[in-house]
Amino acid sequence: MKKIFSLIIIVLATASLSGCFKYAVDEDGLLISQDDGCYVLKFELYDVDQKPITSSVHATVIDTLSCTVDYYYMYGTVLDNVYPRFNLYYNCKLDPKITGRVNWSDKAPRRWTVVSGSRRVRKTYTVYLHEEQPLE
Repeated sequence: MKKIFSLIIIVLATASLSGCFKYAVDEDGLLISQDDGCYVLKFELYDVDQKPITSSVHATVIDTLSCTVDYYYMYGTVLDNVYPRFNLYYNCKLDPKITGRVNWSDKAPRRWTVVSGSRRVRKTYTVYLHEEQPLE
């Protein structure tokens, strides 16, 4: 009985270990899949209080064909300490990584590259900022 039990444990351990190595892992510890999908689902900027500064009048426009993001933010927002946040397609990652808050007070377009889950497809997205106009 002990031999059968130990044989079952060895078989289960071997099967579970072989299942762990089905996909490779990249330098960030993320799985490398077979999926070539590569696009931005959502983009927002957050202020120091972790509140989004998205305009209530205009919606963010993400164009996956021209790889652009037109982000509209509230009038009068100070952009010297904001945190950009992307939601990406399954298993994608950003290059360069966002490691903290950025000074975006110059309102110049910024570029990030989205890398697919298979790491074969790379698309560079340009983020443009637009300030909503004040009410007159």
